[in-house]
Amino acid sequence: MSLTDHLRQWLGAWPPTEKMHVTGSDRRTRPGWDGRVHPALGVGCPDGAVLSVPPEHVARVAAARTLGEVPKLVGYAERGWFEAVYRWTTSPAPLADAGHWVPATAPEVPEWLHPFGGDALVAVDPDTGEHLAGVGIKRHDAYGHELSVVTTPAARRRGLARRLVAQAARRVLDEGAVPTYLHSFTNLASSSVATAAGFPNHGWTAFGIAEK
Repeated sequence: MSLTDHLRQWLGAWPPTEKMHVTGSDRRTRPGWDGRVHPALGVGCPDGAVLSVPPEHVARVAAARTLGEVPKLVGYAERGWFEAVYRWTTSPAPLADAGHWVPATAPEVPEWLHPFGGDALVAVDPDTGEHLAGVGIKRHDAYGHELSVVTTPAARRRGLARRLVAQAARRVLDEGAVPTYLHSFTNLASSSVATAAGFPNHGWTAFGIAEK
């Protein structure tokens, strides 16, 4: 288990060999964790970046002047471009568990968790059974599982999100994968959750064609 193994599987190459290493991967033409095609994905670190695209588009993308041109170059001009902070951990914060695992498609699970499949981690009010927060897992490959957390407005500022993310990260590690976490540069709440859950900011980024 290692982050390198995950990135090689997910992107098709790692580590980067230049400032922007454009590589071709058949993964960019096949459905991802959510059943949708993700035609351009990249990860950057202080040593450089790897941008993964369908093999037939490598030359044109490598010659692009800006990343904003990539969606059009690979045939997805209707989509935008995203950039995010990319985090991972091998030592989640030792926070108390806050939820329980249930099938993501169970009737009592909020609809937003259904697309993740597998098990989802949910926190409910012990008195009313009302859903408070949940974590879904994007199982990109056998080595890397990305966590996504949402807390209902009424349940925020209780520390639930950080506890759930740390709890989910421990399970991912127990299953032999590396837990990862992405958030936008402007989402300070999500940034705080990641830090508190034991996902340090190493100055890495993720980028690619946004979902439609």
